Order: sequence, then C-alpha cells, then structure tokens
Amino acid sequence: MTLLLLGGTSDARHLADKLHNQGITLIYSVAGLVRMPDVSCEIITGGFRQFGGLLKYIQQQNISAILDVTHPYAQTMSSTAVTAAKQSNIPCWRFHRPPWQVQEGDDWHLFKDWGQLLPALTAKKSVFFTSGQLEQSVLDNLTTQHVAGQKYLLRTAVKPKVKLLESMQWLKAIGPFSQQNELALMQQYQVDVLVSKNSGGQATEAKLHAARQLNIPVYMLQRPNLPDADNIFFTTEACEQFVVNTLSR
Repeated sequence: MTLLLLGGTSDARHLADKLHNQGITLIYSVAGLVRMPDVSCEIITGGFRQFGGLLKYIQQQNISAILDVTHPYAQTMSSTAVTAAKQSNIPCWRFHRPPWQVQEGDDWHLFKDWGQLLPALTAKKSVFFTSGQLEQSVLDNLTTQHVAGQKYLLRTAVKPKVKLLESMQWLKAIGPFSQQNELALMQQYQVDVLVSKNSGGQATEAKLHAARQLNIPVYMLQRPNLPDADNIFFTTEACEQFVVNTLSR
C-alpha cells in the first residue's frame, strides 16, 4: 500500500519521516518553491501536471490513500485531492495545524478575503504583509486605492512572482522568527498594521506577540472553506497513529 503525502510544510516533513521510519511506503509531493525537503522517502516536485494530473498519477503509482498536509490556505490543492480521491475510490485524509486564537490584548480584525481587507488599509501609513506571495490582482487593487505616503513591507520566503509597487519593499526571510526580532522589525519600519493569514503553528507566531506588545492591529485573513476529507486531524500524533494503524493492516 502506497501513501501519497501532499507536503510543503514543516509538519509534512516531520510526518513523512515518522511514517517512513515505521515502515509506511509513501511518496512525498512538494511544489519545491522554497527549499527541497530533507526526507528519507521518495520525493516528487513540481506538481502533477507533468504526470497528466493528480488522478492519472494516483492510477500510475497505485496510490492507496492521500494524506493532505499542505498549507491551510492551499485551497486548490486540498480541493483537488478530495475530488481525485473520490474518483479513485481511495480515502483522503487531512492534517492542518490548529489556527491561532485571539489572546487578551490582541486587536484582531477578521476578513474573509482580500476584497474585504484591502479597503481597510487606506487609513494606515506602514503596512506589513506577512501573508505569503501576493497575486497580481491584490497589487492592482492596492494601486487603485494607494494613499500618498503609504508604504508597504512584504516578507516572503522566495522572490515575489510579480512586479511590486514602488512603495513596497520586499524582505526575504524564512521562519522561525523570534519575538525580539519581530519587535525590532516593526519598530524599524514604524508598522501600524500587520496583515497575516491564520496559518497556525509556532514558526511565525512571534509576529502576533510583537503586534500585541506594540498595540498594532492585526488584519487577519480567515481560512478558506475546504471540502470535507474522510478524516481530519489537528495533532501530528493522532494523524501518525491513525495512518500507521490503517496502512499497516
């Protein structure tokens, strides 16, 4: 039995190693945009179009189950996995780390999408984007509503895919980040609003602590709605135990 693990997160790498070490045959799939994962199992990179799509790949490799451990905002991949699994009559399981929760002293403003969030930035002077790659449509909307003197700081792990605005500075960095460094960064750029996705996890959580300490509001993009997987896990331990018990039979 072969498990297809859809990765791209630190949780996925850890699960891949643990499952492999327990004798589970698995293939680890990753887009390969940031860095190649150091895992001991078979790896494929670059998506499934090179194989004719996910459905064909499942058939070619005789995949027995899919484990989706992608980023919580990888809506297209997660949806495709559920659909392909149903068409192949195999289970699709999902692990997503729990979202961050509002703490005392936080000033969070929740938005369902960029269309809601961007107009709320017009009163801000220094916007810190920590929400990953920005699509061209987001930059186009920023251009139309840009306020004189407003500045943007964008932090991503890899170079932006699109041309940035003249008022936007790009900062390359890969977590984990410390609260001390996040405080210094926000003070250096005089940030007055933090834009984030509710990714969860500890690697980038320090920005929220820093924003709380500096009384900076957080504009939070809520997680997208995903089709139900056959089983959903919120701890790696529960996910690992379930997969081992199911595929070791």
